[in-house]
Amino acid sequence: MAGQGAFGVKHLEAIQRIEGVEVVSLAGGSAESTRAVAERFSIPHWTLDLGEALARPGVEAAILATPTQMHTAQAIQCLEAGKHVQVEIPMADSLADAERLADVAAKSGRVAMAGHTRRFNPSHQWIHRKIQAGELKLQQMDVQTYFFRRTNLNALGQPRSWTDHLLWHHAAHTVDLFHHQTGETCSVARGVQGPMHPELGIAMDMSIQMKVPSGAVCTLSLSFNNDGPLGTFFRYICDNGTYIARYDDLVDGREQPIDVSQVDVSMNGIELQDREFFAAIREGREPNSSVAQVLPAYRTLDVIEKSLL
Repeated sequence: MAGQGAFGVKHLEAIQRIEGVEVVSLAGGSAESTRAVAERFSIPHWTLDLGEALARPGVEAAILATPTQMHTAQAIQCLEAGKHVQVEIPMADSLADAERLADVAAKSGRVAMAGHTRRFNPSHQWIHRKIQAGELKLQQMDVQTYFFRRTNLNALGQPRSWTDHLLWHHAAHTVDLFHHQTGETCSVARGVQGPMHPELGIAMDMSIQMKVPSGAVCTLSLSFNNDGPLGTFFRYICDNGTYIARYDDLVDGREQPIDVSQVDVSMNGIELQDREFFAAIREGREPNSSVAQVLPAYRTLDVIEKSLL
C-alpha cells in the first residue's frame, strides 16, 4: 500500500475484510503518520520509499493512494518493477500522462486498474444491471459533487500536502460513470468554471455538460464552496423511473429506499473495488475499471479542460 492518508486507510480497512491478501509494506509520505498507520493495521514494514516497498519479499501488487500528481509516475514504476497495480482516481491529471500510463500498462502483462469507485458502488451497479437487461434507458444524469474545502484539507479534515482538483479528480468519477452506464463515449463535452482561488490556484466551482451519441445527457455541478451536505449525489432520469444514488445507497425519485444489499458481496464500494483487483490478478484477466477501460474518460476530461471559460 502506498499512501497513509484518508484513502490509504479506506483501502486498508477494506482489505481486512478480504481473505487471502496480506499487506506486507506501507509506503507513506511522512515518517510519523506512516509509522502510526502501519502500527494500527499491523503492517510489518513501512518506508518513505516506494521502490523499497516494491522490493520487499512476496510483494505481487501495489495499491496507490498517494497524491494525484504522483499517480502516473508511481503506477509506471510499479508496472516496470513487474507488479500489478491499482492506482486511485485520477490515474493522471493530464491526457498525455493518462495515455503514457495506458501504453505502459498494455505492454506490461500485468493487471493495471484505476480506482473509479462509482463502477463498484452497489447503487450504481443496480442501475447498470437494469440498463444492461434493457429494463431502463438512461435519458439524463444530473450530478452534484459538493464539498466545503476553502483550505487544503483531506477527507479526514487534516492538512493536505497537495492540491485537489474539481475536473481531473472529482469530475473524473462522473465522466467515466456516464460512459460506463451508457456504454458510449461523449460526443459533446464542455464546461465553465468560476474564479481561481487566490492561494490554492484552482477553480472552486465548475459546471459541465455532456452528451453521448444516443442522446443521453449529463449535467454535472461541482463546488468546493458548498457549506451543506457533502459528497456526490446522482439523479438518474430514465424512461422507466427516476433513481437517486448516494454512494452505496439508492432511492427512487420519491425517496423510497431500494434494497441493494444483495447486489454484491459487500455494501462497501472501496472493498468491492479492491476485490475486483485481487480477483483479476488471480484469474489473469482484465479488471472492470482497467486503465484501458477508463482512458476514454480522460480524453473527455481533456476536451472539457480545453473548453473551460
